[in-house]
Amino acid sequence: MELSEKTDILTQIPVTFTDEALKEIKRIEQAEHIPGSKGLRVGVKGGGCSGMSYILAFDDKLQDDEEFRIEGVRVLMNKSHELYLFGMQVDYEQGLNSRGFVFLNPNAKKTCGCGTSFSA
Repeated sequence: MELSEKTDILTQIPVTFTDEALKEIKRIEQAEHIPGSKGLRVGVKGGGCSGMSYILAFDDKLQDDEEFRIEGVRVLMNKSHELYLFGMQVDYEQGLNSRGFVFLNPNAKKTCGCGTSFSA
């Protein structure tokens, strides 16, 4: 993976988003009037029934973040989280029984029933 020294923007994208996920992210961005200075943070935090939980929220860029763009969406990720998230795909489901973002993570050794926490 290479970083441009001038812009600190990734040239290889560590996570991907389905078309449905991108549509929902853009809808939320507009509906909530998210300012252009914010990016979509993708990350992990300790907790959840399997040990780690996913983070997906609009936030300011921090010093240890990498930045990349996917179809106009500014995405932020702490450099240390790539170990857990590289190759992950984020989807969005709108079914009767389930609605929300779904994380398809090839690095997860175990996931909980709801799919929002994992262990690596």
